Amino acid sequence: MAANTDSLSDKALSIFTFAAYHGLLSGERVSSVIRRDGKGHEADPEGVAELEERGLARSEGDSINFTDGGVAFLGTVMTGIRGATGR
Repeated sequence: MAANTDSLSDKALSIFTFAAYHGLLSGERVSSVIRRDGKGHEADPEGVAELEERGLARSEGDSINFTDGGVAFLGTVMTGIRGATGR
């Protein structure tokens, strides 16, 4: 079953944006991100819940683990960022 990414909220998109940042910076595939780092940075709880409800991620402790559909959508996000620069 394909993951539902239609009309994701900005809160949900912010989690993918954070993951895209790490993927673009490292050049490596990202399949999870930290949910809270203990230093005041935390993914929005409503955004996390939305990703879980749509089958894009699973929250486990302090990690947000993307499903296959979530990883695929993250690739789409990264392609969109690169495309915005004409790449």
